[in-house]
Amino acid sequence: MTSVLDITAIGKPKRPNRRARSLTGYLPEKDELGKEKWPRGDEQVWKDGYRHLDTNVRSITRSFVNHVQTSLARQVYSLDDLGAYQATALSARDNLLVNWNDTQVHLNRKAGKRAYYLSLEFLMGRALDNALLNLGLKDQFKEGVDKLGFNLEDLLAQERDAGLGNGGLGRLAACYLDSSASQELPVWGYGLRYKYGIFQQLISPDGEQLEAPDPWLENSNPWELPRMDVTYEIRFYGVSERYQDGSRRAVWHSGQEVLAVAYDVMIPGYETRNTNNLRLWESKPKRGFDLNSFNAGNYERAVESSNSAAAITSVLYPNDQTTFGKELRLKQQYFWTAASLADILRRFKNLNKPITELPEYVAIQLNDTHPTLAIPELMRILLDEEDVPWDTAWKIVTETFFFTNHTVLPEALEKWPVPLLEHLLPRHMQIIFDIDYCSFSWSSLKIPTAVEQEFPGDRDRLTRMSLIEEGVPQNVRMAHLACIGFGKVNGVAELHSELVRTTILRDFVDYYGISKFGNVTNGITPRRWLDQCNPGLSELITRTLGLPKSAWLKDLTKLTGLLNHVEDNVFQEEWAAVKQANKERLAHHVQTTLGLRVNTHAMFDVQIKRLHEYKRQTLNILGVVHRYLTLKAMSPDERKKVIPRNVFFAGKAAPGYYIAKLTIRLIVNVARIINADPDTRDYLNLFFLPDYSVTLAEVLIPASDISQHISTAGTEASGTSNMKFCLNGGLLLGTVDGANIEIAEEVGSSNVFFFGNLTPAVEDLRHQHVYHPVPVEEKSPALAHVLNQISSGLFGDEGVYEPLLNTIRQGDYYLLTEDFDSYIEALCMVDEAYNDRTEWIKKSIRTTANMGKFSSDRAIQDYAQEYWNIESTKVE
Repeated sequence: MTSVLDITAIGKPKRPNRRARSLTGYLPEKDELGKEKWPRGDEQVWKDGYRHLDTNVRSITRSFVNHVQTSLARQVYSLDDLGAYQATALSARDNLLVNWNDTQVHLNRKAGKRAYYLSLEFLMGRALDNALLNLGLKDQFKEGVDKLGFNLEDLLAQERDAGLGNGGLGRLAACYLDSSASQELPVWGYGLRYKYGIFQQLISPDGEQLEAPDPWLENSNPWELPRMDVTYEIRFYGVSERYQDGSRRAVWHSGQEVLAVAYDVMIPGYETRNTNNLRLWESKPKRGFDLNSFNAGNYERAVESSNSAAAITSVLYPNDQTTFGKELRLKQQYFWTAASLADILRRFKNLNKPITELPEYVAIQLNDTHPTLAIPELMRILLDEEDVPWDTAWKIVTETFFFTNHTVLPEALEKWPVPLLEHLLPRHMQIIFDIDYCSFSWSSLKIPTAVEQEFPGDRDRLTRMSLIEEGVPQNVRMAHLACIGFGKVNGVAELHSELVRTTILRDFVDYYGISKFGNVTNGITPRRWLDQCNPGLSELITRTLGLPKSAWLKDLTKLTGLLNHVEDNVFQEEWAAVKQANKERLAHHVQTTLGLRVNTHAMFDVQIKRLHEYKRQTLNILGVVHRYLTLKAMSPDERKKVIPRNVFFAGKAAPGYYIAKLTIRLIVNVARIINADPDTRDYLNLFFLPDYSVTLAEVLIPASDISQHISTAGTEASGTSNMKFCLNGGLLLGTVDGANIEIAEEVGSSNVFFFGNLTPAVEDLRHQHVYHPVPVEEKSPALAHVLNQISSGLFGDEGVYEPLLNTIRQGDYYLLTEDFDSYIEALCMVDEAYNDRTEWIKKSIRTTANMGKFSSDRAIQDYAQEYWNIESTKVE
């Protein structure tokens, strides 16, 4: 007799679904007196062997040498900077793990409510410097590695940025994780472990952006902890068979199953032992190697399932211009949300509470529409696995989830074709149809839905609010699903939240009431974006305020104390000296990486953002060309009166975004011409720094005199780079958009440079462009001249730029023709202000001093108190 495989059960889900304990999360058992029982062995022997924090130089060097010998299997004779970095990182990680374990035990004992932050991006930046600063051990580690013959700054440079994000969405998520830990809030992040990140940006000889894989994991990642015991089976495709009992339950079976495997990244808080967690999922095949196919000679099929599973977490944002790419993106989103929910529910079930109490212990914040599939996924679990009735399940869902909207651009609101969803996730498409039917359709009994009762006969409103957008094919509106499936929806700046309420989600506001739609203005962590990236300024602020550094880093409003020193000449000189040192650091970086010399006594003008038409890098480069043409028309004596300016660009364009990539090509080729022109190169230089990253931003931001945030009014949700520049004493040139408005309110309008049309005028101007167009030559002769010079081939590639230039000449959706003259005037105002160096320094000091509102500590407490209802809990 032997065990026999039941082939009829292959591909069918097990019930109940496996949600066993992992190897983490246990608490000790108690005896009848309530005293904790030691689980095995001699308690004292165990406790004698417990590891403690390495906080002095001797214990740090012992840990370093131990990791060189045992973790790296190296010797002092063969240890290079990379190996020394790994040993240092592992030593720091040991401390994080001690705190991490104690944090998890503490939270399990408390058994309180937790929040979970789901984001498709986490742009973390380098971890070692951040960990040492938050642990308060940077000086000790610096001395320790110095005694071992290494320089800490050289070791920090060995670390590659984690390839887990692209732009502001991911950097915001990283700031919120840092602030959650620093504020001692029980918050975990959930994301994906991308093998190749988004891409490594290269520039071809003709100036075009090229994309290469970013092998950020090639030297292993000492900051992650593989959790091979934490795995979940995730299903795609297959068949969903409904029960015929009216319960809306179903059985989903067959199709493809892949494994989600957890990797944990420790998130240390500042000046606290609290260490939270970022759990990343990697996709692996459930059955990796098809031995039968291999033995039959079909080698490609033998690894087909393995390759298909691994592709899910290979790249962030696969190009969705193809059907395969679109399906892979949807696979990514479901894989991540399904694994995260399974893990959250496993942890909740360890509390032994009824499922109806889930919202009392769990709050889930979805960062943009990418994780919106979590709504039908939780409904599927509650209906099909937990046997919860529909109405009860829907109540649980709407009290558990919270949604952050990050855009008001209709084209940026995520939609998925119904046929694709039916093919890939048949059960979820059924649930989405059911949600839509319950919310916006008439039942078979002719009973109107709540929306129909509220607005009787308003069929247009029902059509606008429906989850299903009619067309060929039909599409599922994910933002609409988010609105009806969440307890609360928030925007990320006052203007943005108001636009969300009055434009794209107005119908939902009319129905649900304004109380469901709030605002949490974005924030940034001052630990990374001042103390870590600008240590000279951090030291000056600490000394000037006469406070411990931790006091103002955890309460950024204390920066207002700098206002008492604005008129102090010595302080002004020290402030200017810090800025000059940061300029020289950036110049050194450009010299060593690009081989280009930078005039450090010029004004540094910086725009660093993801390339997009609405962010208007095109307006900036056209302004640079205008400045160049103006300089060329001057006499040598006139040029000597001009403020020298260095303009820096950095940012990546999506691989399929042709116009954005064309903008990069134009920037690179304009730089080649003007930087080589003997008439102008002493007064104007242009640099495009490739492969933008957090680490590059940490060099660029402290060096800026002026930064540009020039999106078309009403298109930028908030922005956070504007906050980073201003916190570091760079002044702001921008439109009245996003968080620019609130920054101006805090720092004073005299310390910012605004230009351009306001949001209320934008739609009327677009209407005029379509139905009553005015030639560029009449609207802005200066802009017309710039466009014509580019078209003439002044910067090479004659004809190549016409598709880009025609977006301005024809339609001009982002209003460059309307704002160009105002933009040039604002640049002249910047030049005039910069000429008065003393007053400029005062403006810089005032700007930094009034940035307290924009700490992510404030923002995360807003979420904790007004949305999630969680409390800080300190690990002793």
